[in-house]
Amino acid sequence: MRSWPHVGIVGGSLGGLTAALVLRDLGCEVDVFERSSEALKARGAGIATHPSTTRYFEESSELDASLVEIELPWLQFLDAGGELVYQERMNYRFSSWTTVYRGLMGAFGEERYHLDSEVVDFAQDHRGVTVRLGNGASRTVDMLVCADGIASASRPRLLPGAHERYAGYVAWRAMIPESDLEPASFEVLKDGLTYCVLPDGHVLVYPIPGLEGELEPGRRLANLVCYHNYADGGEIDDLMTDRSGERQALSLPPGAVRGEHVDRFLAFADEHMPPQIAEVLHKTTGPFVQVIYDIEVANMAFGRVALMGDAAFAVRPHAGAGTAKACEDAWKLRDALRDAGGDPVAALARWEPGQLDLGRNLLERTREMGDRSQYRHTWVPGDPSLRLGLYGPGR
Repeated sequence: MRSWPHVGIVGGSLGGLTAALVLRDLGCEVDVFERSSEALKARGAGIATHPSTTRYFEESSELDASLVEIELPWLQFLDAGGELVYQERMNYRFSSWTTVYRGLMGAFGEERYHLDSEVVDFAQDHRGVTVRLGNGASRTVDMLVCADGIASASRPRLLPGAHERYAGYVAWRAMIPESDLEPASFEVLKDGLTYCVLPDGHVLVYPIPGLEGELEPGRRLANLVCYHNYADGGEIDDLMTDRSGERQALSLPPGAVRGEHVDRFLAFADEHMPPQIAEVLHKTTGPFVQVIYDIEVANMAFGRVALMGDAAFAVRPHAGAGTAKACEDAWKLRDALRDAGGDPVAALARWEPGQLDLGRNLLERTREMGDRSQYRHTWVPGDPSLRLGLYGPGR
């Protein structure tokens, strides 16, 4: 009789939860170790959804993907005056981190999702992986999957030389209820992924589910992302120093960005953004900031231990595929473990080459997209090479 391994998952976000679910359904005993002391809250606001992101809803749970995502018929570009300069039927799908997390978490349950369980160390031998937690406990598993994100503590343990590289710009983000928009702005933005090319960057707006998962137009949220350059060194250090005087490495949550930076960015929006898009920024209760980094690794498999998702490859958001990549890593790991008859070491050896290729190709493509937008100024409305996609533009 085939024996499936006991799997530990480090990190309980979307990629980690997807891995936990698909491996559990394969027959594995699965425990998720999440360092947060309370249920995770909204991260990153909107996400593009790809088949791998919502595959679990379609194939393996009572939830249907149509209950967690919004299909938008139009890809469109506005000029700075708010006039439509390009429109193409595209049928992209979007959701929010919160909505997808809520669905996946409901399917997995709380019994084996261990909050306040930071993994502070692990060691493996031919029998398994011993995991040491910050609360003093230790667990032994047959395979450990490290899905602990861009700030992974697992990555430096496995690959001390793998470091993030600042891309030279950040993403300003904002959300408001669609009901707060002026009727004319709502009509322009409600059915599309809407872009505007800016000096040294671009901005996009699209609807995402409301805070309670509402999908009906007018009850959703308008989600804004604007990519804006800040020079390495003093300029980015100043932006990322929060209201309390602390320099933050990855992000500033709503309310943490200092007033002078908010004012400066709003002035930029008024000068260069379509009024329908600038309205979102003016009506938000607090824009927030995420620093854009590149991370790539030479290996994802280390005997019985794996790196996946952003813990391995952190890619720029321009292809809308970061979450999809993490979920695809999980599905491919399920397939490899099944094909290897439950042998963790053999499974990870099978799994690694394809996921390395996927990560490298996606990172290279998103670097090219970002550099064209932020530095080379060669973004052209309707350019098919700029389309969203995990395996390539539109794929």
